[in-house]
Amino acid sequence: MRRDYNGGLIAFSRFFSFFATRTCSPELSINSQFRLLCTTCDSLTTTHTFSQLLRQCIDERSISGIKNIQAQMLKSGFPVELSGSKLVDASLKCGEIGYARQVFDGMPDRHIVTWNSLIAYYIKHRRSKEAVDMYRLMITNNVLPDEYTLSSVFKAFSDLGLEKEAQRSHGLAVILGLEVSNVFVGSALVDMYVKFGKTREAKLVLDRVEEKDVVLITALIVGYSQKGEDTEAVKAFQSMLVEKVQPNEYTYASVLISCGNLKDIGNGKLIHGLMVKSGFESALASQTSLLTMYLRCSLVDDSLRVFQCIKYPNQVTWTSLISGLVQNGREEMALIEFRKMMRDSVKPNSFTLSSALRGCSNLAMFEEGRQIHVIVSKYGFDRDKYAGSGLIDLYGKCGCSDMARLVFDTLSEVDVISLNTMIYSYAQNGFGREALELFERMINLGLQPNDVTVLSVLLACNNSGLVEEGCELFDSFRKDNIMLTNDHYACMVDMFGRAGRLEEAEMLIIEVINPDLVLWRTLLSACKVHRKVEMAERITRKILEISPGDEGTLILMSNLYASTGKWNRVIEMKSKMKEMKLKKNPAMSWVEIDKETHTFMAGDLFSHPNSEQILEKLEELIKNAKDLGYVEDKSCVFQDMEETAKERSLHQHSEKLAIAFAVWRNVGGSIRILKNLRVCVDCHSWIKIVSRVIKREIICRDSKRFHHFRDGSCSCGDYW
Repeated sequence: MRRDYNGGLIAFSRFFSFFATRTCSPELSINSQFRLLCTTCDSLTTTHTFSQLLRQCIDERSISGIKNIQAQMLKSGFPVELSGSKLVDASLKCGEIGYARQVFDGMPDRHIVTWNSLIAYYIKHRRSKEAVDMYRLMITNNVLPDEYTLSSVFKAFSDLGLEKEAQRSHGLAVILGLEVSNVFVGSALVDMYVKFGKTREAKLVLDRVEEKDVVLITALIVGYSQKGEDTEAVKAFQSMLVEKVQPNEYTYASVLISCGNLKDIGNGKLIHGLMVKSGFESALASQTSLLTMYLRCSLVDDSLRVFQCIKYPNQVTWTSLISGLVQNGREEMALIEFRKMMRDSVKPNSFTLSSALRGCSNLAMFEEGRQIHVIVSKYGFDRDKYAGSGLIDLYGKCGCSDMARLVFDTLSEVDVISLNTMIYSYAQNGFGREALELFERMINLGLQPNDVTVLSVLLACNNSGLVEEGCELFDSFRKDNIMLTNDHYACMVDMFGRAGRLEEAEMLIIEVINPDLVLWRTLLSACKVHRKVEMAERITRKILEISPGDEGTLILMSNLYASTGKWNRVIEMKSKMKEMKLKKNPAMSWVEIDKETHTFMAGDLFSHPNSEQILEKLEELIKNAKDLGYVEDKSCVFQDMEETAKERSLHQHSEKLAIAFAVWRNVGGSIRILKNLRVCVDCHSWIKIVSRVIKREIICRDSKRFHHFRDGSCSCGDYW
C-alpha cells in the first residue's frame, strides 16, 4: 500500500509545537529526544525534522542517534534516495566512515555529491588508495565526475604515484571542459604534475587555464623550487606580477628560497620590498624563507635582522638560522642561538641537532658536542640518520673514531650519507683498512657511491700509505665511468707525492683537461718535502702562469729554498712577497679546557694570562723529552739564523704552547689540540716523546688529518 506523505505532513504539524518545546530541549540527549519523538508520532514524515535531528546528532557526534534515525526512516518507509545522502554526510562528519560506506553501498541511486563526500573524506584522512578505488567504482557505475571529484582525486593519484591513471583522468577533464574553465581543477592538475616531477606538463596546464589565480601559480612556483628549477620559479613569479595576480605568503616563501639557491640577492631584495608593501613581512612562512635567502647569499647580518623581527620563531625558523650560520662559518654564533632555542623550550628536530653538532665538529668542541649528544638521546634521535651522521662527524673530527663507529652501528637505517661520514672519519684518523672494509660493505648493500665516497676512500688510502690500493680503486672508478673531479685527482697527486713518485703525479695532472691551481700546488708541496728544487721551479712557473703572484706558491718556494740552504733565493722570494704586500698566515693552535677555547700563536709567549706557568711547564717538557732522545730538527726553521736561535724558534711553535698549557692545567683524559697548518716534523717527533712522558694520549688535528700520539708513537706511522 502506498503511503500518503502529504497526509503525513498534516499529522506532523499537530505535534510539531510539542516537539519543538520538548524534544529539542538542550537538557535531553539525542537518544532521549528520539524516543520521545517516536512516542509522539509513528513516522518521520518531513525532511526538515529529519535534517534537524541529524544536525543535532552531528553536534553530539552521536552515531547511535544516526542509526536510530535510519531505523525509524526504514520503518516509516521513507525513500532511501532522500535519506541516504544525508545519513552518509552525517556519518562522515561524526568520523564514522565504516557506517557511512555501509549506508552508501545500500543506496540504489547515489548522487554525485555523495560520491564526492566519500572521496574527499578518504583523501583528508590520508587514505588515498580507498579514494582512488571509490573513484574507479564511480566511473564503472557510469557516474561522470565533476570539478570537485577531479580536484580531489588528482591529489590521490600523486600520493600513490599513479601517473598513467592520472593522465587518463586528465584527458577526461579535458573532454568535460573542466581543465581550462575551472581553476580548482587546473590548480589540482598543476600540483599533481609538480609532485610527479613534471614541471613542463604543469606549466602547459597553467598556460591553458583561462582565469589564473594565486593558488594555481603558487603551485607551479613551489614545484619549480622543489625540483631545483629556481630560475623558472623566479620567471613564474615575475609573470604572476605582470598578470596582476597578488602573491600570498606561500608564493613569497617559495620564490625567496629559489632566490637563495641562485644567490640572486638583487631579486631577493626586490621581493623583500614587495613583501613589506603587500603586508606579508610579518607572516612566519615568508619571514623564515627571507631569513634563509639572506643566509644562502652569505648576508648573515641581514638574516639576523629578519630573525629579530620574528616574535615567536618556531622549530623551522630556529633550524634555518642555526644551519645557515654553520654553513657561513659562524659556528660559535650558531651554538649560542641553539642554546637560546633550548631555553625558549622550542623542541629541536633531527636537522636542528645535526646542524648544531656540525658546528661543534667544525670547532672540534668535544665537550659541547657530547652535551648535544645527551639532547639527541633525550628526544629519541639516537637512531635517526641525520642526527646520527652529525654525531659521527663530531666524533670523527674530534679524533674519536671508536665512538663514531658506536653511533654508526646503532643507526636504524644506513644510507650513503651515514656511510660517507663514517668512511671520512676513518680516513681523517688514518684508519685506511677500516675505511676500505666499510666501502666494500657499501657496495655489497647495493648503494651507489657518490663523489664524496670516492674522495673519502682515496683520502683513506692517502693518509694510511695504501698507495697500491689507492691506485687500484682510482683505476676502477675510471673504468666504471664515475665522474672524477679535480679534488679526486688532487688526492691521488698528494698520494704519489708523499710516496716520492713525483713523475707519476705530474703525468696524472697532465691527464686532466683543465688542471687547476690546487693540483699543481699539491705537486709543488711534494717537491718541497722531497727537496726537488728543479722540478719545483718548473712547476712554479706553470702556477704563476695560471695565477700570477700566488701567495701559497711563493711561501712554498721560500720554505724549499730555506730547507736546502739557498738563502739568497729565500731573500728574493720574501722581497717579492713584500712588494705584493702578501703576508704568511701565522701558525695557530687551539685547545678546549672546561668548555673554553684557548688560542696560541707561534712565537707569542706572553699574551696568554698564564704565560709564565705555560713557559715553565714547556721547559720542563722539553727537558724530559731530550732525556728520552728528542733532538730539534732545525731543517724545519725557514730563516737564516744561529743554531741556538733556531732551537728557540722551534720551542715556540703553537702546538707546543697549547700542549704545555693543557698539561699545566692537568686536564684529565686525552689532550685534544687543533692546528690551522700541517704539523711540522720537529713538533711531530716532540709530541710522540711527550706522550710517553705524560703517559696520556695527545690528539692533534692539523689542516689535513688527525694524529693520535700514544706511548711514543703516532697513528700515522710517521707517514704524513
